[in-house]
Amino acid sequence: MALLDKDGVRLTVDDTVATVTLTNPAKRNAQSPALWRALAEAGRSLPGTVRVVVLRGEGKSFSAGLDRQAFTPEGFEGEPSFLDLARGSDEALDDTIAEYQEAFTWWRRNDIVTIAAVQGHAIGAGFQLALACDLRVVADDVQFAMRETSLGLVPDLGGTHPLTSLVGYARALEICATGRFVQAEEAERIGLANLVVPGAELDAAVQDLVAALVAPPRDAVIETKALLRGAAGRGYEDQRVAERAAQARRLRDLAGLSD
Repeated sequence: MALLDKDGVRLTVDDTVATVTLTNPAKRNAQSPALWRALAEAGRSLPGTVRVVVLRGEGKSFSAGLDRQAFTPEGFEGEPSFLDLARGSDEALDDTIAEYQEAFTWWRRNDIVTIAAVQGHAIGAGFQLALACDLRVVADDVQFAMRETSLGLVPDLGGTHPLTSLVGYARALEICATGRFVQAEEAERIGLANLVVPGAELDAAVQDLVAALVAPPRDAVIETKALLRGAAGRGYEDQRVAERAAQARRLRDLAGLSD
């Protein structure tokens, strides 16, 4: 049974594995503020037993990005248009974008590992949603692109940090500034994709990865993820300190001596 099914987002849970599905294939899973709020709600709705979250999109495309209705003068019904946002105060504009970003932030929580299963187009907001996850398994027809600059905008949904971390500053700048397509072979070569498989094998490959991720003890995976996420912001010696502290917690827990 779905824990959530609204505004183009469905959340289902099977024991320790949750699946978040984008459910508007007729529009290539185009995104909207309502969808972003549903994604944020999905994150808040995860049971504490969940260890792995799989993000997927129904149909031929993972997500073709922001729904073009956003660029019309009226925008989405019941939502501020881009023109309305531009006319608002700095604080109101910042608050609105921050609300939108919430859909893209919870995927890197230390207590879960998230996998984007990506096929077809992952454009703009779709690319940033795939980047929000820890891991990406992609079909061989995948096409990533960051098209925001072609619209006079910037990627503002949390995608610039993971993109730069994965591929480096120079390549991230080139991908974003040109808006070009990154296809499967290149995505794997430069680190955007953990694994590339034929489209018919995407679900099976994701299931194999999920099984491998839930095999180790949960707390060991949580501590390891926290170490790796923090490594970029620490110097070598500080990272060694963090490793020692994490290992001490694990040893005491295994010995039954933790609080």
